[in-house]
Amino acid sequence: MNTFKFISAVAAITLIGSGSAFSAINLDRTRLIITGNETSASMTINNQNEKLPYLAQAWLEDDKGNKVQSPFVVLPPLQRVEPKAKSQVKIQVLPAASTLPQDRESVYYFNLREIPLKSNKPNVLQLALQTRIKMFYRPESLVPAKNAAPWQEKITLSREGSKYVVNNPTPYFVTLSDATSTAGGKTAEGFEPIMISPKSSMALGASSSVLGNSPVLTYINDYGGRPKLEFSCGASNCSLKNTAK
Repeated sequence: MNTFKFISAVAAITLIGSGSAFSAINLDRTRLIITGNETSASMTINNQNEKLPYLAQAWLEDDKGNKVQSPFVVLPPLQRVEPKAKSQVKIQVLPAASTLPQDRESVYYFNLREIPLKSNKPNVLQLALQTRIKMFYRPESLVPAKNAAPWQEKITLSREGSKYVVNNPTPYFVTLSDATSTAGGKTAEGFEPIMISPKSSMALGASSSVLGNSPVLTYINDYGGRPKLEFSCGASNCSLKNTAK
């Protein structure tokens, strides 16, 4: 019987709000926001393995999944991180960023793949785990004031047929991580986390009959927190009645 050759498998892990417990190379955040008045942004990466070094490969993708090197570039694209050591990845803002829409946010995806050194032992399966987080470009004119109310509180909810539709009138992306029929209740059947683009609408996966007349939506803020929005709904329209952290 032939012995197994070295196998490297890539497992992609998309982060919504929490890091992977299985990867050796971890990021210090679950989302990145670059504002129009910044020329670069740095993130810390950490090799949690106590014995083995890893290569860390980083790149950016647009909202269609295409690799891009403009209007942002990742430096360095590949680096070695020693056991229990930390390093940094920088996102450099290029002049081409000025051509992005200035009346709304743009979204990209930062990818970080850990690559273990090739094993010299036979019959070894090695995994190269990949972390993917959202990177938002926020024009300088849209940077919120320090004490401004969360823009997520401006979203509206309406009943259309058998679904609730979320309308986002703001120039920001809104990510909804959960939907329940009551505060503290279980995730409504059929709901999947969604991200609503600026000035657009999207239907919730769960039916309005499952969510009832007092749906509670959970959104993810800039810091990875998950505040809740509680609505009171009539036959067609809903009003925001409460917010909770």
